[in-house]
Amino acid sequence: MRCAWSWKGLFGSTHGIVVRNAFSENVARHDMEHRELAEGESAENVILEFRPQPVQDMLVACLWSRWEAPGEPELLSFAAITDEPPAEVAAAGHDRCIIPIKPEHLDAGLNPDPSNLAALHAILDDRERPYYEYWMAA
Repeated sequence: MRCAWSWKGLFGSTHGIVVRNAFSENVARHDMEHRELAEGESAENVILEFRPQPVQDMLVACLWSRWEAPGEPELLSFAAITDEPPAEVAAAGHDRCIIPIKPEHLDAGLNPDPSNLAALHAILDDRERPYYEYWMAA
């Protein structure tokens, strides 16, 4: 699992779950079409929607943060935890995929022990592994 620098200090601390039955990603059209850019062609993004089959709610592992600064409004944000994609997501041209955790790991995933990150990694490794169909989003 990769963790962007701005979220790295939150791993093992501020975890959340988002319930989703699909997710969307920006993908370069030429990557989706498995080809190199043509001479003079500019990269074009398309938005793909990925949906597990059969359709089901997923408990997507997240990190959340609160940012405060004097004179500024409070900012609450979150990011899904991602990992290497399954074959069908990679074939669509995307290099990351959300991590849906198993329901039996919900409490431990929301209340991790910061001194035992190995247990948290084990939860993320023992994830749901649905097959994702995809199409271009509207």
